[in-house]
Amino acid sequence: MEHPLLQPVTAAYEEYLRDESRAVGQAEAIAFPRDEAEVRAVLRAAADAHMPVTLQGARTGLAAAAVPGGGLVLNLGKLDAVKGMAQEKDGTFTLRVQPGLALSRLRKQIADRRFDTTGWDVASLAAYDAFMAAEEQFLPTDPTETSASVGGMAACNASGARSYLYGPMRRHVRGLRVLLAGGDSLTLRRGQVRAKGRHLALVTDAGRRLDVPLPTYEMPKTKNASGYYIADDMDAVDLFVGSDGTLGVITEVELALCPLPKVIWGASCFFAEEAAALDFVIGLRGQSLAQVAAMEYFDARALDILRRQKRDNPAFAALPPIAPQYSAAVYVELHCASEDEAAEALFATGTAMEAAGGRAQDSWVARTDFDKDTLIFFRHAVPESVNMMIDTRRKAHPGITKLGTDMAVPGAYLKEAMAMYHGMLAEAGLEYAIWGHIGDNHLHVNILPQSQADYEQGKALYAQWAQRVCAWGGSVSAEHGVGKLKADTLRVMVGDAGVRQMAALKACFDPRGLLGVGTMFSPMGGI
Repeated sequence: MEHPLLQPVTAAYEEYLRDESRAVGQAEAIAFPRDEAEVRAVLRAAADAHMPVTLQGARTGLAAAAVPGGGLVLNLGKLDAVKGMAQEKDGTFTLRVQPGLALSRLRKQIADRRFDTTGWDVASLAAYDAFMAAEEQFLPTDPTETSASVGGMAACNASGARSYLYGPMRRHVRGLRVLLAGGDSLTLRRGQVRAKGRHLALVTDAGRRLDVPLPTYEMPKTKNASGYYIADDMDAVDLFVGSDGTLGVITEVELALCPLPKVIWGASCFFAEEAAALDFVIGLRGQSLAQVAAMEYFDARALDILRRQKRDNPAFAALPPIAPQYSAAVYVELHCASEDEAAEALFATGTAMEAAGGRAQDSWVARTDFDKDTLIFFRHAVPESVNMMIDTRRKAHPGITKLGTDMAVPGAYLKEAMAMYHGMLAEAGLEYAIWGHIGDNHLHVNILPQSQADYEQGKALYAQWAQRVCAWGGSVSAEHGVGKLKADTLRVMVGDAGVRQMAALKACFDPRGLLGVGTMFSPMGGI
């Protein structure tokens, strides 16, 4: 298909056929629109040619939603401006951001209080003046990959470590602009359009009415990013947050900022036994400390990976040494209004350690920026190390990838889930490491296959875990979305009827089924 905005996919564009899942797809054409009008033109050209469209941001996702299965790649990376600012009645500042803006760049603009205000309206400039005089602000959503794009974060309802206190991306989205597959637009703002029960009525900016029956399934009472968000009388904004590029193209996100805590301290708490670490998490959670922003877990195998990296890889020399007697660690981040408050919260953390059988002196406490950066490096080094390990193994076994779970369970099943993972993996004889957001009972079990046979065995275990987790009332994906690689697990969670209802919902917005083909509904031969 010839079009001035479309280019054929040649070897120069091979990187756009993959994302951080390490899955690789194929496509015939690619487009890099520079504004909403060009996005609309590309969508209309694709619709005329009946060409499937795969949406992309920064391609940091782990479930292959951005990996094309043919057709057109629509990359939104050039839409990266901040379009305006507002201040709500309660003093909250909001930013209108294009989808291609990287989180790292947005964070720096917020911290520096420096935006390109070219084209901002009078109201935005007035809000900017108030922002400059106000206390420091931040966006709490913190996925591991800070190169993630804002649009991608909204599309998969990203979260990260601090979601324990601040919730996922959805909580911070005040509004959206969305282009539908045929080029129609929707302008949505939280609180303005709500469903009536399980029926949603929307009107496009051109006046076209959309009557949308919402699925009847109930969402799990855990952290969840699996399938479409559905609830009685839900806000229309929430349907598109987490829709994984299957309902429309997000061209603008309105984000709510939060005041930056005056004091942020971190503590890495080490334990000789995993059981003590789990008791510590349960005990600290039971105290309901408002200052706890994050609780992150690392099992014995994850700690061993860090020990080996520090020993063998100069790039990881800055990692602090980890004593050999430690077999589990929990990172706790405290967000406080003062140092006195932080000291009280840190004392409560130490008390919880001792109550669980640990010792307060078996912890690293970070109060300065340098120490906090060291602990952040510690937290991020594990997934980075595992990705490097798998990339090396793929040279001998190209068909394998890391198999990482993204499941969350209700709190009552945390210990049972951990016992299930360890027991079944030991029986299978597979290499693995466990880490993740234990405050939300959301752990990433990473199976590290050394052969194609290991990979197939790992996939079989994954399917069994999905069945068990859903039976407990958990979710199959708590933060990454199911994308293409894990689409079959969605059927386990919501059933065949739920998937059919989701497909009917999608057809209301994308009747030809051109957006995100294979995402949510048809697995890409993956897990």
